[in-house]
Amino acid sequence: MVVLLHSASRISAVRFNPPPRSPTHVRGRMLSLRCLSSSLPFPVDNAKYHRELEAAIDVVERACRLCVDVKKALSSSDGRILEKTDQTPVTVADFGVQALVSLELGNLFPSIPLVAEEDSASIRSTDLVGYVVDAVTDKASSEVHPLTPNAVLEAIDRGGKNDFSIGAQPDSYWVLDPIDGTRGFLKGSEALYVVGLALVIGGEVVLGAMGCPNWQQDLSNVANDGLQEYEISMARPGIIMVSHVGCGTWTKRLPPQLSNTSAEDAYWTRCFVDWFSAVHEARFCIPESQTWETILPSTSFKATTETGTAGEGKVVLLPACCGSLCKYMMVASGRASVFISRARAQTSIKAWDHAVGMICVHEAGGKMGSAGMFRHFS
Repeated sequence: MVVLLHSASRISAVRFNPPPRSPTHVRGRMLSLRCLSSSLPFPVDNAKYHRELEAAIDVVERACRLCVDVKKALSSSDGRILEKTDQTPVTVADFGVQALVSLELGNLFPSIPLVAEEDSASIRSTDLVGYVVDAVTDKASSEVHPLTPNAVLEAIDRGGKNDFSIGAQPDSYWVLDPIDGTRGFLKGSEALYVVGLALVIGGEVVLGAMGCPNWQQDLSNVANDGLQEYEISMARPGIIMVSHVGCGTWTKRLPPQLSNTSAEDAYWTRCFVDWFSAVHEARFCIPESQTWETILPSTSFKATTETGTAGEGKVVLLPACCGSLCKYMMVASGRASVFISRARAQTSIKAWDHAVGMICVHEAGGKMGSAGMFRHFS
């Protein structure tokens, strides 16, 4: 059984098909395979939107490489970070990823609009434009060259973040969070950040791809018979997680270079949520802004950060999630059993904070519910 507890009660506006189940329903079950003729981990005949998913995988990988390069530059540069009106930080990487994704998808699927988080108003009068153009030019495919500052700014503004929401018109649109967890992006290597992209068609999230450049794989969940192979394929930091409706959720490690994918990089791993059988066996994660003592289960269970020490009356609490999509990746991968958040009086739901995460968790066998409700799924 598994549950994803969340403070948002209106997320279920998106339709999903019944989720898959792990073949053995046990913790840590993973399936690895090598892809030979396709960038997808399953036959293209099984995926109605395989062209769109292949494009999403490619552009998210490019976006993750952009983030890594910008992050290195930020450590030695000033003036490349802005603060939005809600006091959240935004960087060259946020704008660069949004422009890159907009340009690549606009070239391949010009009729499908993009709903994304940022707009170019805050950087048009700054010297950040040149940095953004350089970052995008370095990672863009040849089809979108040459790039001018105006072309990049227009790409950032493509669509409009306030025009559409999940389930509304137009019938099809991309949903992008250029960097979910920008505070984590700025903190250092330990705080996870995610590039998230999803496609919504007819009110249904049909596919998603999200990349986490600094994800460190937890090998404790891998079955012993596959540990050596899995260690080889996932030893380097960074993964991409993809999902297509009816085809499950899968991960592989990010290639070190966009033009050089080794044999080990071709391994995909099927993801299943953690099928724990009792609350004290679950691994919990919570938002960075909350503490265990403010969460409802704390009245019955104490939390420990040391794995293997939980028992009756005590649960394992994993490091806090800095961003919205991070929690979905933790649960869909099986690293966390449950994400739980204290409900707030007023919660603003943004499509880009949840769309790709929802389909990844769902296709991995997970469920989403309202905070304060422990719902069991056999």
